[in-house]
Amino acid sequence: MSEIAGMIRPDVQDLPQISDRMTFIYLEHCKINREDSSITVLDERGITHIPSAVISVLMLGPGTEISHRAIELIGDSGVNVCWIGEHGVRFYAGGRALTTSSRMIVKQAELVSNQRKHLDVVRKMYGMRFPDEDVSSLTLQQLRGREGSRMRKVYRNAADTWNVEWNGREYDPDDFSASDEVNQALSAANACLYGLAHAVICAIGCSPALGFIHVGHELSFVYDIADLYKADISIPVAFEIASKKIKDLSREVRLRMRDEFAKTHLLERMVHDIKFLLNTEEHDTNDKVLYLWNSKNGDVDSGRQYASEEE
Repeated sequence: MSEIAGMIRPDVQDLPQISDRMTFIYLEHCKINREDSSITVLDERGITHIPSAVISVLMLGPGTEISHRAIELIGDSGVNVCWIGEHGVRFYAGGRALTTSSRMIVKQAELVSNQRKHLDVVRKMYGMRFPDEDVSSLTLQQLRGREGSRMRKVYRNAADTWNVEWNGREYDPDDFSASDEVNQALSAANACLYGLAHAVICAIGCSPALGFIHVGHELSFVYDIADLYKADISIPVAFEIASKKIKDLSREVRLRMRDEFAKTHLLERMVHDIKFLLNTEEHDTNDKVLYLWNSKNGDVDSGRQYASEEE
């Protein structure tokens, strides 16, 4: 079986790191299969081959059919796959992590569960929004107030820049077309941002659910990370596209977001920023990752017989 082309499962250390991959690929109304180490996409235009090793996240929209062999390749290649709703405004399910280590999620859980450390991460998140100011002495209520004021200015400046009427952020998660064009564009742009953040979080071995500013939702940490970049990326893109009165607004937003992700190296920034927030260091993927817990002197090696000769 291992001699069949495309059927050899790669070692984790042989796969490209998440920061070396493309951003995301959105597919809808097509059939997805595999050929060797590529994902094949069949639609009305023909067959397209996509090398699996260069994808960070595959977003599957309505009308997609995917084979077991394609999912096998996706899993072996460490690709994060998300099933989403029409226009990308709903998230239904997500895939696996690229890493085999639990270091990141253990650190994340430690910080979330300790009130002082939790607050330190929250302050770092707000500090990234105000890089030229010292916000270390502000209370959480004051920080939230400052952030609210900042975002109102961001929306107003974007509306003035692109001459778009702005009456506030209003949308129905269950009805994409119920809101005006700029709110539709914002929903589509933010969905792309959430998709990439979710992919990066899962790929480096963190939990999407263990948030710091947002809590209580399965994607709390996704919203935490995505919010760091809305002012610079999704909001300007949404207002720009809304100003052009484009017929297929959601598609144009996805394409522009894809280009912005590449231009700003956002995937690499997310990896760096998450590790900064969690105060973690880079680890070699060749390191041993499975240990036995020990309460006194740190973890000990697994795969060994610890019984004494007398036992």
